[in-house]
Amino acid sequence: MMSKYPSREEIGQILKNSKVIAVVGLSADSSKTSYMVSKAMQDAGYKIIPVNPTVDTVLGEKAVPSLLDLKEKVDIVNVFRRPEHLLPVAEDFLKIDCDVFFAQLGIENEEAYELLKANGKTVIMNRCIKVEHAMTR
Repeated sequence: MMSKYPSREEIGQILKNSKVIAVVGLSADSSKTSYMVSKAMQDAGYKIIPVNPTVDTVLGEKAVPSLLDLKEKVDIVNVFRRPEHLLPVAEDFLKIDCDVFFAQLGIENEEAYELLKANGKTVIMNRCIKVEHAMTR
């Protein structure tokens, strides 16, 4: 069976060509997965933009309340929200200048996937961006 998501090689190319990652649901709590994964990506040279209405700064970066509040172009939107919250995030994603929607390990939503694909976006779900980065360097 063929995966509906890009191959590991394709994900590697996306990561090599990307510099800025907006992280939806990035927590300021250093024990949370979103923080640990984003810190690793920041340490690997990516600019991280926290997208979370409940924090001011995370990892030394000013947070924005939503994707619609981004002031700069991002290459990847990495999502740490439960599957039932992916559709509204996908709807906001379509209103910004970004082509790659990445939902973390364990996070998938078919309705969000179909909406994004219908709009020509690259969709990766149920994969860890940190693991993919490590495996494709």
